[in-house]
Amino acid sequence: MKNLLLPFYLVASLASTVAVAQPNPAAPARESIEWCDIWISHANETNLPRVLLIGDSIARDYYSEVEKRLAGKAFVARLATSRFVADPVLLKEIELVLDQAKFDVIHFNNGMHGWQHSEAEYRNALPKFTKTIRAHAPKATLIWATTTPLRDGQGVTYDTKAEYSDERITARNAMAAEIMSAQKIQTVDLNAAVRGHPEFHSDNVHFNGQGSQILAAQVCALVEKSLPR
Repeated sequence: MKNLLLPFYLVASLASTVAVAQPNPAAPARESIEWCDIWISHANETNLPRVLLIGDSIARDYYSEVEKRLAGKAFVARLATSRFVADPVLLKEIELVLDQAKFDVIHFNNGMHGWQHSEAEYRNALPKFTKTIRAHAPKATLIWATTTPLRDGQGVTYDTKAEYSDERITARNAMAAEIMSAQKIQTVDLNAAVRGHPEFHSDNVHFNGQGSQILAAQVCALVEKSLPR
């Protein structure tokens, strides 16, 4: 009996190997480094409302200033990630955080990643992005943040494959504006707050202390108005 079963196991193993080896045309393009940074402060306290910032390294940079400005008014957490809006891993990261804690306000953005994907892919993925947040935080107030501009504004080779520029950022912000407006999601225009001010940048993408404070002030102005009374 063992000899009769051996060919079946062998065929099954080969089939599995072939299946794994086949490329998945639907898989999102990956960057050379993918990362995720989750930080939830005061996790065991319930006496203040909770705010979650979803974004990338730019949100991670202004997070501490947002937390400082909202001290005594709300506990602020962050989910900073390199994942593109169409990446199913991003949705899993969101689910992981939202299933572990209740948030009253969620401020989110999809910033400076995913330039290997087209603007059409970006537009098509945004509704699923917002749907995932709402499904796992149905009572939270949502605030969308526009993607910030570049210091130089010119196209830059990204991860040796794709190019990002202020032109593409503007196009994606316009697409997001249509979708957020249709879904009645508030927007804070971080792009406008720092556009035309290269002195706020620490490099072509990120912001220095002054720039981060300006972004944090914009975030807090709308978040604070959205906190439960």
